[in-house]
Amino acid sequence: MHNHHNGLKTAALFGVLWAVLLGLGALIGSSMRSSAPIWIMALIGVGTTAYGYWNSDKIAIRSMQAYPVTEAEAPQLHQIVRELSVRANQPMPRIYISPTLAPNAFATGRNPQNAAVCCTQGILQLLDARELRGVLGHELMHVYNRDILTSSVAAAVAGVITSVGQMLLFFGGGGDRRNGNPLALLAMALLAPFAASLIQMAISRTREYDADEDGSALTGDPLALASALRKIEQGVQLAPLPQDQRLVNASHLMIANPFRGGGMARMFSTHPPMSDRISRLERMAGRPLG
Repeated sequence: MHNHHNGLKTAALFGVLWAVLLGLGALIGSSMRSSAPIWIMALIGVGTTAYGYWNSDKIAIRSMQAYPVTEAEAPQLHQIVRELSVRANQPMPRIYISPTLAPNAFATGRNPQNAAVCCTQGILQLLDARELRGVLGHELMHVYNRDILTSSVAAAVAGVITSVGQMLLFFGGGGDRRNGNPLALLAMALLAPFAASLIQMAISRTREYDADEDGSALTGDPLALASALRKIEQGVQLAPLPQDQRLVNASHLMIANPFRGGGMARMFSTHPPMSDRISRLERMAGRPLG
């Protein structure tokens, strides 16, 4: 397993959140000639920090409209997750299914004792049992590598920063120039979603490679994950998720970029190129996928 210093990175994420919120409060306060916005943003920071830590899993699950499933409802899914959890000597996470046809999967939660794994209907229809096992091995290693707290908190932080940015975009654009600099407010409103994207990119790419490697070691079958990633990439092109802001903020949790697109969309993707991931897995297996 890989050590990503997740406690430090989670603290840094909360630090970024506080810096952005207090900076926005100071900017608004200077235009209003009042310190009240700084205190308001500080209260938002306290509330968001607490809510993001304790409810990070619920935020991601809710964004995908996922629901919990019992072993009677999804026997294969439960069997695979249980087998891999036992093999890793780790607690078994809760299991959810999202009704979307877009093929994807993700893990979320603040620690292995409070984790959840979610698969979409699309991925369950697309993959065979061997490939699904490869995907679930990848997601479980996100749990056991302690990636999910930082990733889930990042989703919550990104949501707050984006919401505040959109609020300033709405109110700042119509500001009175005599009461401050509306262009500064507008710039901050545009930078806030960009900051959220930077947070997502900073935590995701290396972790995907590591989860691919560790998940394949757990399953003993890197070619199964490679085959699954090929199918998922093709499936996303046929059935991408809509670029709703809640989904964008949670997209870095997923095993594959859930949105169709190239150019700038690819540049700002939170995932490494799928071809690179597949090549690494094939090198692990010692031969290319036929």
